[in-house]
Amino acid sequence: MTEIEKKIAEIGVNEQTPREIVAELDKYIVGQAEAKRSVAIALRNRWRSRQLTGAMQEEVIPKNILMIGSTGVGKTEIARRLAKLVKAPFVKVEATKFTEVGYVGRDVESIIRDLAETAVRMVRQQRMEAVKEKAEELAVERILDVLVPQPKKSQNPLGKLFGTTEEEDEQPAEPKYPAGRDWVKKRLDKGELEEETIEIDVEEQSKPMVGMFAGSSLEGMGDNLQDMIGSLMPKSRKKRKVTVAQARKIFAQEEAAKLVDMDAVAEEAVKVAEHTGIVFLDEIDKVAVKGGTSGGADVSREGVQRDILPIVEGSTVMTKYGQVKTDHVLFIAAGAFHTAKPSDLIPELQGRFPIRVELKSLRKEDFEKILTEPQNALIKQYEALLATEGVTIEFRPEAISRLAQLACDVNESAEDIGARRLHTLLEKLLEEVSFDAPELEEKHVVIDEAYVDKRLSDIVVNRDLSQFIL
Repeated sequence: MTEIEKKIAEIGVNEQTPREIVAELDKYIVGQAEAKRSVAIALRNRWRSRQLTGAMQEEVIPKNILMIGSTGVGKTEIARRLAKLVKAPFVKVEATKFTEVGYVGRDVESIIRDLAETAVRMVRQQRMEAVKEKAEELAVERILDVLVPQPKKSQNPLGKLFGTTEEEDEQPAEPKYPAGRDWVKKRLDKGELEEETIEIDVEEQSKPMVGMFAGSSLEGMGDNLQDMIGSLMPKSRKKRKVTVAQARKIFAQEEAAKLVDMDAVAEEAVKVAEHTGIVFLDEIDKVAVKGGTSGGADVSREGVQRDILPIVEGSTVMTKYGQVKTDHVLFIAAGAFHTAKPSDLIPELQGRFPIRVELKSLRKEDFEKILTEPQNALIKQYEALLATEGVTIEFRPEAISRLAQLACDVNESAEDIGARRLHTLLEKLLEEVSFDAPELEEKHVVIDEAYVDKRLSDIVVNRDLSQFIL
């Protein structure tokens, strides 16, 4: 196994079993067992393929997944949690942001450029962590140079002309601590000077050339031109007054960046993106051509599909870090498919998503679990937020049941937006408490069924009102 292959194994392959992956997703997502299983198997197959050797490793390509389900049932949440769970470069994009080549809009190859950027950030961060201790030591030396400046050697400018190389000491700036570097270093190590203010030189961050190369394949050209100009122009620096604690962080970052070989980072990141990258392609149904028609906007939609096809099939995309092959990138597509069907996608694209998963619509029992069970459950979030004002909220079981029923009723009578309806209901329910929280005398608020009915029932019953408010 080469050095880069070892790095890929460290960064991009999750070694959890499918059961462990599902258990992790269960902490945040209610139901949708089939979708979780498919994603878990796909990730485990990623690990299995890395255990193969020789030609077979190249032959085994990821089985892409198509998730079908209405909005708010957990498609994006599965992808978002997956991104945090796996140690692999991950990008989420919407198919509707792309246009056929020749039209104004994003070029589909920018998906892979974004993936490469994500991989570079991951690898660079890993390399910087490895040199963190050394960088912190160098940062302390730079702080010492500010607090106790050392005399600098200045050379006679005519010395080279006349063969003399006499040097003389330049007088340093007045030291803040004249007692000596060793004494100051001991105080720094003990943390006694952390709140002292010092003036340091910091590198100014270059501002991106926003809007100069917007859209189409000129995106990559804009990145390359900006990098080229940045390498030609000297780095500008400015003086800042900061505390010693802040200076430690600034100098440590700068020193770590100097210790990292960016050429090696780019080489490793390309391999990591190629072999472990995951792309979540949302709203794929919006570019499907309904019923096989081909006219007007449908022509452009089909064009987007044909542009996406080579990326999903396996092609080579030029990025500023080098060529990235997409053969082993895992693609997860998702869409509601209310008006269009998966069969409305062009046949070639359909064939590239062999695993189909249908996510189920949410019922009242699901809404109750979503409100209370996940680690980031909505009720837990509101309890934590209002606790910062000293307010304690107590949700009675009948209130949670009533909220779940109201969410079902509104989703049936209006547009079905799944669990997102709960956000709107809870915000409306707790609007008065949230507004009055700083001045409330009674800091314990009980939310029961009567409170829910008082705040929400009239709005839910009145269809005209609910369409605008909920």
